[in-house]
Amino acid sequence: MGEPTGVLVDNAIDLVERKLPLLTYEQLAQRLKRALEHCAAAGLTSVHDAGMDLATFTLLQQWDVVGALPLRVYAMADGQGPDAQVFLDRGRFRGRFLTLRAVKFLADGALGSRGAALDAPYSDDPTQSGLLLLAPEELEARARAFADAGFQVAVHAIGDRANRITLDALARLEAAHPGSRNRVEHAQVLHVEDFGRFAQGHLIASMQPTHATSDMPWAVERLGPGRLAGAYAWKSLLDAGAPLAFGSDFPVEDVSPLLGLYAARTRQDVSGKPEGGWRAGEKLSGEDALRGFTTGAAFAAFEESELGTLKPGMDADFTVLSVDPVEVPPTELLSAKVLMTVVGGRVVFRP
Repeated sequence: MGEPTGVLVDNAIDLVERKLPLLTYEQLAQRLKRALEHCAAAGLTSVHDAGMDLATFTLLQQWDVVGALPLRVYAMADGQGPDAQVFLDRGRFRGRFLTLRAVKFLADGALGSRGAALDAPYSDDPTQSGLLLLAPEELEARARAFADAGFQVAVHAIGDRANRITLDALARLEAAHPGSRNRVEHAQVLHVEDFGRFAQGHLIASMQPTHATSDMPWAVERLGPGRLAGAYAWKSLLDAGAPLAFGSDFPVEDVSPLLGLYAARTRQDVSGKPEGGWRAGEKLSGEDALRGFTTGAAFAAFEESELGTLKPGMDADFTVLSVDPVEVPPTELLSAKVLMTVVGGRVVFRP
């Protein structure tokens, strides 16, 4: 205790980031252009960008005005960054392919770094129980300010303590602003008795299937077997009535939704391990997995009347794959190809 290790966890990274030079306009534009092209090539027609800074948002606005965005961006303002007050003062924005109507907060850190806030100590390090990045009162006060301005509130919560604090705060916000569709980002480790609170509070479980298959080799070490029942439990949440919205958490994980569909259906890594899947009772059907990445994601962005399904009257956003993502054996998703990505009726990717 008290001895420096050279490892910076969660808020401590600010000590380094404050010293880094800001990106030039050209650097930012180049990186954004390449990222958007990469997403389109992966078959994405829309992305939810959680925790955007003002410089990035301003550049995307400029591109949106001239029709230069290849896909739709649902932006969440960074509610803990230096631009938070500016976003709050300016309010929501809706352009052609760019929308800002949400704000993102971080309740805790990650499970891998033991930064996720747990109610009981880590099984592999009893001296640690994680970190809250905002005091509960401050989290709720900041979130309420944005909610009062009409913003959807999204909160990163990994550990069971952070999730319970987040559920408490978001339930009160929903009571004050019904229909806000507030979101718990990740919802990775929950108390089993909290599953039903998503449906009760009209809250969205925004989850990433590949987190389970990436974390499964060591998650039991961090949590111990007793807490696994509430970990990466998307099937249990769905059965409890929670709306699911799936994504990748790119660049933490690979951006490909095909890998996400595979993980959701198998709970296995790409080599097929473990046999039968990790905590196999949490597997989803092909239909439910696809809904998470399509209609579920559209609902989480208030876009279900325009996006998420392909039928008359909806915007022509769709992806052409080399396989049927619902009916094909899950292993074939690993070698499947994106043949075309279409956004607003325009082809934005074709190999």
